[in-house]
Amino acid sequence: MKGIIVAAGYGTRFLPVTKTIPKEMLPLVNVPSIQFIVDEFVASGITDIVIISSRRKKVLEDYFDREIELESVFQREGKTKNLELIAAPKANISFVRQQSMLGTGHALLQVKSWIGSDACVVAYPDDLHMGTTPLAAQLVNTYNETGCSVMASITEPGDVSRYGVLSIAKDGRHVSAIIEKPPVGTEPSHEVSIGRYLYTSEFFEYLEEGWRIHLEAAERAQRAVPVGQPRPPLGEYFHIYALNRLMQEGKVVYCPTEGQRLDTGEPAGYLDALLRYADTKADLRAVIDRFIAERTN
Repeated sequence: MKGIIVAAGYGTRFLPVTKTIPKEMLPLVNVPSIQFIVDEFVASGITDIVIISSRRKKVLEDYFDREIELESVFQREGKTKNLELIAAPKANISFVRQQSMLGTGHALLQVKSWIGSDACVVAYPDDLHMGTTPLAAQLVNTYNETGCSVMASITEPGDVSRYGVLSIAKDGRHVSAIIEKPPVGTEPSHEVSIGRYLYTSEFFEYLEEGWRIHLEAAERAQRAVPVGQPRPPLGEYFHIYALNRLMQEGKVVYCPTEGQRLDTGEPAGYLDALLRYADTKADLRAVIDRFIAERTN
């Protein structure tokens, strides 16, 4: 089992800070968000990890490398705890650059040869998880039971009209479709996709097939433009084509997530995640309690 972290985007929702700092390095207190995903993978037994980044994100490579100068200082001073904090993960981490921002499907195609015939867990650093069993391990367990690709979901009892909602097959296990933002009262279920997946290698064959179709459509559109007129851009290609193909063949199941999802993809969600994470630390919880007391007095 391998792990893929998609971290190539611009992070425009967090401008201006993401002008120079990758969104994936924004911390929950002192831990970058991408570190939570790597730790989750390692805790799930996934130690072959690739991070899909872009030319503006070399700091990600530096972060997961050894910091020999600091190690020397801490060793000399006997600061064992600090050595543990800066230790490189116990994983084989590789980096691949997406040279053009052409969507998640295009990004994942950059690592097709690296995946080979293995299954893989795909994660985005703005979807974090807190719970007893790591989310990646939950997906792996479901894969071991079924042999299928797996979608993580949460049960949302209320309004699901803002989400991608799973249409569950009659067997109660397989996913037959994803309905995006269904009008209230038309939702096929209350299982909501949270953007964490486990894919078999077959997914990447369909991903490549969809990319060829995408390129052919783009070329037809460009040929239709009169001479001298600007040609339309290539456009983004997303992974949903390959996922739909797998669902049509009955090869996708869902995994109701145990634990809590932290959505750090926009500022309000990031703040919520920061507070929830801080609330798990006794010393930081005291700061939150003090702030609340001051606000209510």
